[in-house]
Amino acid sequence: MALAAPPRRAPRRLLPDQRAELTLGALVCCVLAFVLVVIVFVFLEAWPSFSHNGLAWFGGGGNPDQQIQQIFTSANLLREPAYTFHAWPIIWGTLLVTGGAVALSFFAALFVAVFVVEFAPEWMRRILEPVVRLLASVPSVIFGLVGVLVLVPFIGEHVITDEHRRSVSYIVSLSGYSLLAGVLILSLMIAPLMIAVFADGLRAVPRGWLEGSLGLGINRWRTFWKIGVRTARPALVAGTVLATARALGEAVMLAMVTGGVAFAPNPADGVIFFLEPTRPLAATILQSSEELTSPPMRHTIFAIAAVLLFSAVMLSLAGWAVKQPMKRYGVRA
Repeated sequence: MALAAPPRRAPRRLLPDQRAELTLGALVCCVLAFVLVVIVFVFLEAWPSFSHNGLAWFGGGGNPDQQIQQIFTSANLLREPAYTFHAWPIIWGTLLVTGGAVALSFFAALFVAVFVVEFAPEWMRRILEPVVRLLASVPSVIFGLVGVLVLVPFIGEHVITDEHRRSVSYIVSLSGYSLLAGVLILSLMIAPLMIAVFADGLRAVPRGWLEGSLGLGINRWRTFWKIGVRTARPALVAGTVLATARALGEAVMLAMVTGGVAFAPNPADGVIFFLEPTRPLAATILQSSEELTSPPMRHTIFAIAAVLLFSAVMLSLAGWAVKQPMKRYGVRA
């Protein structure tokens, strides 16, 4: 007598949570793959420029604007492609503008966030918080227009004197488009982002810790500064990293107010140092974007982009490393 075949088991259906987990996992993998493709593509396109110049790419020597012109025209005139490029003036300009803006914004944003979270009256807090978040979302071109129409004319007419202009006239022209204008407008642009992140971190500090300090007779300011700010340091690091990344990639606004000249301001010039024009890396990409039709110029622009991309990656890793010893304080960002 033949044995009956065992009944077939119904296919196992995934639970909703399992489907959601698989979907999100696939989405994350796609995003990571896209980021990896972008990184590989940028560095492959940048390699001809780096391989031709070597470490001299990051050094000084010559005018970057003239070098860009030679790189662009070398392909159009059917000559051997030129790749010689020394980016130190625009790297120095990027360090000055970004570093100055982040330092200025950090201290201003920290004190504003402390005031909003702990000392501002409730009615003022309800006004300040939406205003800060609104400013953090304003397009950068709006800040650029404010700089061009208000700050740059003020610097050119009331800060720069005829003596200043004559002292450097044989090197560069002073017109108000300057390092100072770039730092001030960039600080105004990234400060609201830092305030929003700092304030969220300060609110996450357990109130019991602050109340315990107040109960011991320590004044309100010292309590919040020593306990609240210290505990929220991971959030301060996260906000600073986000703001620095935005400052590094800012192109439109800085191209409008810094002067658009690949010039390295010289600290030895004294006060004039802040009034000299410059041009960061991102603004250089923006101003040279129409020259992508030239193969050597395209490789040079991608080399600049690769430097910015590498800087952003190192910035993220540095922020992560700095936050590791702070985890014991209990507030994470």
